[in-house]
Amino acid sequence: MSAVAIQCLPSSARDTLRLASRLGVPMYEIEAHQFPDGEFRVTTGPAAPTTILYLPLDHPNDKLIVLLFAVEALRRNGAKRLVLVAPYLCYMRQDAAFHPGEAISQKTVGALLARCVDRVVTVDSHLHRTANLNAVFPGIASDNLSAMPAIADKLRSAGIDPRTIVVGPDSESEPWVSDLASRLGVAHAVAQKDRRSDRSVDIKFVDPKLFVGRPILLVDDIVSSGGTLIACAQALVATGAATIDAVVTHALFPAALVADFVRAGIRSIRSTNSVPHPSNVFYLDGVLSAALCGELANVAKPGRKS
Repeated sequence: MSAVAIQCLPSSARDTLRLASRLGVPMYEIEAHQFPDGEFRVTTGPAAPTTILYLPLDHPNDKLIVLLFAVEALRRNGAKRLVLVAPYLCYMRQDAAFHPGEAISQKTVGALLARCVDRVVTVDSHLHRTANLNAVFPGIASDNLSAMPAIADKLRSAGIDPRTIVVGPDSESEPWVSDLASRLGVAHAVAQKDRRSDRSVDIKFVDPKLFVGRPILLVDDIVSSGGTLIACAQALVATGAATIDAVVTHALFPAALVADFVRAGIRSIRSTNSVPHPSNVFYLDGVLSAALCGELANVAKPGRKS
């Protein structure tokens, strides 16, 4: 039995296999059988002393239940340390109660996962007013990795016009937009966003003349309904931008929405593999394996206590 193993759902098997190969550890699939009434029977692979659970938490409600059951089985069968790798981490948006009676999902899900696993590894978690991921997961280790190194490496290898401007849809995008622009050696700017509803936003730019005749790389962390991306693209088209290509960390939108993006002026949209999606181009294997290599080093230390 290997001291470290990685387990996943079949929907993520391809990505998990690449990661397992990088780490040099065995991979097992978790079977989740759903009964007609919606209940699950969950069967894991063999429990290694350190077990990594690779589980992107898009469409999270069923996956959270499966995760809870998998944790129970793995702990009971000998897993001493559980590491959750959730490249996309669900329920992070609601970090406060904005109306009377609203639940704070970030706090609830954070506490739940902190009771289940010993470490959480995620990518570009959607944190607004929360200072860092440690505040979400009390008492356990957590890592909020950046997708920008992987995205920048791929873009550089393909070649990028030095006149490109990296654009973010709002002030919250400034950290990753500036990081990516710096890695690519190009300029960046962020829009001013006024959100009216989940699907309706107003986008403005302080200096619209900046974009005239320039290629634009529009960057966002999460795209689900696509409203913000479409509004931003339309605003950029109105400024006279030459071309608009979009890059997304977490692609949660239906594939059919690409037609709406094209109509809004977006030439291409590419995403990381944080969530399996037809737009996946940027692979996080290197970023994740670098964060996880310490798990292998720890089990290799003589006399290490569990």
